[in-house]
Amino acid sequence: MTNPDGSSWDKFEWRRQLETFGNDDEPVIASGPRGNVDSICDLGELTDTGRRTTMALGQRLRHLYVDQLGFVPKQIDDAGMFYLRATSIPRALESLQGAFWGLYPASARSPDFPAPRIVIRPPADETLYPNEANCRRFSQLSRAFAQRTADRWNNTSDMDYLNHLISKWMPDYSKRVAVDSHPRLSGIMDTINSTLAHGPVTRLPREFYDPKGREIIERIGVEEWFSGFKESAEYRALGIGSLLGDITARMVSSTGINGSGVTGGNDNGIGIKESDLKMAMFGCHDTTLAAILSSLGAFEGEKWPPYTSHLALELFRKGDTTSSTSSSSSIAKVASAITSPSSERPSGWRRLFGGLLGSTQDPHPQTGASASTRRKLKDMKGEEKKHLEDYFVRVRYNDRPMVIPGCKPSGKHLEGDESFCTLAAFKEVVDGFTPTFWKQACLSNLDQPTFPATPEPAGV
Repeated sequence: MTNPDGSSWDKFEWRRQLETFGNDDEPVIASGPRGNVDSICDLGELTDTGRRTTMALGQRLRHLYVDQLGFVPKQIDDAGMFYLRATSIPRALESLQGAFWGLYPASARSPDFPAPRIVIRPPADETLYPNEANCRRFSQLSRAFAQRTADRWNNTSDMDYLNHLISKWMPDYSKRVAVDSHPRLSGIMDTINSTLAHGPVTRLPREFYDPKGREIIERIGVEEWFSGFKESAEYRALGIGSLLGDITARMVSSTGINGSGVTGGNDNGIGIKESDLKMAMFGCHDTTLAAILSSLGAFEGEKWPPYTSHLALELFRKGDTTSSTSSSSSIAKVASAITSPSSERPSGWRRLFGGLLGSTQDPHPQTGASASTRRKLKDMKGEEKKHLEDYFVRVRYNDRPMVIPGCKPSGKHLEGDESFCTLAAFKEVVDGFTPTFWKQACLSNLDQPTFPATPEPAGV
C-alpha cells in the first residue's frame, strides 16, 4: 500500500487460505491433517518444520561465529555487512529468512534495524542451482546421464526388489517403479524423506520405509543427479561452475587482489562496499550442495543431503588457522512442503562469509573488474600467486572437514592437515570448470556427444 504520490509505503496484513477441488469438483478450502485451514503450505513453500530447523541452524551458526569465534558482532544496527541472495523459489527465500533471524534474532538487532535487502536473479540468470530449464546444453547433458542411470538400473534385481515393495501404490498409467517412471524414483525418494521429517500424520505405508529399499532408492538417486558432476568437466562448468567461480573469485578478492568494486549491484546508487561486507547468505537447494561437493571430488560414498544440511567453504589466513579471518561460505538444505509424489527438489540455503566480494554477474567484456577476478591461476602475476600462499580454504559438510583430491599433494595443503587446501590449489581445481561466459556456453556444443571421450575426474 502507498499514498497517492508513491512517496511512502505501508504494510498490508492478510491471511491466505488455499482452495482446491472437492469430491464433486466443487471448490473447497484445503485443510491440513488435523483440519486446520490457515497457514497451509503450497508446493514449493517451507513447512513449519522447515522454519524451525532453519531457525535452529542460524542459532547454531550464531554460537559458532558470534559467541565462540567473534567473527561477526553480537549486536547489529543494520545489514550493511551482509549480502543476502536467494533463488526465486519461495522456500529458498523463507529458508534464508529463518537462518538469518536465527543468527541475529530481534534481541541482537537494534530497534530501528532497517529491512535487509535480498537479491534475487531472474530464472534465466540463476546459478544458485544446476539450471536445466535455462541452459540448453546442460539440459542435454543431464538428460543423457539420467537416461544412462535408467538404462543401468531399470531391469535389475534391485529395481525388482523395489517393485515388490511399493509398485502396488503406483498409478495405473505407470505401474512399474523405475528411474524414469511417473512419479520418478527420485520423486518417490523426496516424498519418503519429507514424510519422515514431518511426523506420523504424513506417513506413507510402512513398505516405503524398508531400510534396504531406501538404500537402493537413495543410491540410484545420487547417481542419476550427480554422476555427471563427477565425470564431466562440461557438466561441472554448466551445472555449478559459475557459482564456484564467483565464490573463488571473491575469496581471491578478499585477500586484497582486485578488491575494489560493489557487490550485488548499486541499488539505486547505494551499493555495498567490499570493505564493509562481512557475511552473506544464499537461499538455494540440495542439488547445489551435492553439485559443489561432487565437482570438488568430495562426495564419494555420500548419501543424498539430508534436511538442514549445511556446507561451509571457509577462507583462513596463515598464522590463524583456528578461526575464519577473511571469508567463508555455507549452504544448507531444509525441510520443504511436498504434498504429493513429485520430482521437485527440496530446498536449501547457501552462505558465504566475507569472501563474496564483487559482482555476482557472469563476466562481460565491458566489466573489467569481473573479468579480472575470474582470471585463472595460470594467468595471474607472480607476485599475486605469492600473495595467495598465506591463505587456505577448508570445506566442511555438516561439520565434517572434506578433502579435495587436488589438495592432497605435498605443498597444496596445510602441513599436517589435508582438509586445509591452499587457496591457490583450490582455485586451480575450480578454474578447471569455471565458464568464461555461462550463457554462451549453454548454447554451445549442442551437436556434440554428451559424454566425455576420456575420463575427466572431479577435484583434480
